Amino acid sequence: MEIACTHCTPIRQSYWICIFGGLHFFLSQLPNFNSVSGVSLAAAVMSLSYSTIAWVGCLSRGQVENVSYAYKKTSSADNMFRAFNALGQISFAYAGHAVALEIQATIPSSPEKPSKVPMWKGAVWAYFINAICYFPVAFIGYWAFGQDVADNVLVALERPSWLIAAANLMVVVHVTGSYQVFAMPVFDMLERTMVKRSNFPPGIGLRLIVRSAYVALTLFIGVTFPFFGNLLGFFGGLGFAPTSFFLPSVMWLIIKKPRRFSINWLVNWACICVGVYIMLASTIGGLRNIITDSSSYEFYS
Repeated sequence: MEIACTHCTPIRQSYWICIFGGLHFFLSQLPNFNSVSGVSLAAAVMSLSYSTIAWVGCLSRGQVENVSYAYKKTSSADNMFRAFNALGQISFAYAGHAVALEIQATIPSSPEKPSKVPMWKGAVWAYFINAICYFPVAFIGYWAFGQDVADNVLVALERPSWLIAAANLMVVVHVTGSYQVFAMPVFDMLERTMVKRSNFPPGIGLRLIVRSAYVALTLFIGVTFPFFGNLLGFFGGLGFAPTSFFLPSVMWLIIKKPRRFSINWLVNWACICVGVYIMLASTIGGLRNIITDSSSYEFYS
């Protein structure tokens, strides 16, 4: 808002988070993946739109004066741990496997037309669109700003203010849709647990209690801990790297039992080794950065 209205009184970050969380108290009551398809589609369109604005804006702006591509003046250990944290953030961004099976379960399947065929095509297109959204932003943003590129390159562009404000609004829509898509499997797991262990009757009452409690918890964490980038690295390594990069390979080896030292065996073991490395490195890097940057944090800012 401050970009579009320079004379307006700035609103605290925690207030914006509360507004964002308040919206999800309503959206989280949508019952299943089919019901959030419209929100998901809007998020995908917004993602493509704001990323295009970002890299086109960087390209038209050109390089900043005295742009530098050298490493920032810091210790080798700090560079290493921040690189580890970046691995976790990348893992978080590309961890769509957490919801892939849930989405596939909504697709009609038969022996003649198994659901894995359209699901595979959808996954390929999803990652292709993901790549054309974010790779140009990374390359061109770094070309324009060098080592001083900001976490949010849209803020660094500044002009034209109306377009940058619109692009940031698109980011909000994208994150809103992503929250619902990634939270839906968690909602389903929590509701099934309540039904099985507590004999809670399924229905609107259960949905209202469980999902509202989950949104309230994430809202509290978002308001309380203002180190989103480091949290992405930490949770990307601890939570998403295993389920996305090496546990599927472990399960495939156990189920299929390929011949030792065959191509499939070697490829899956390579995925396991790389996945374990990403999990350990990004978790350690994210935790270390949270600790070292803690002096600059302003809780409930």
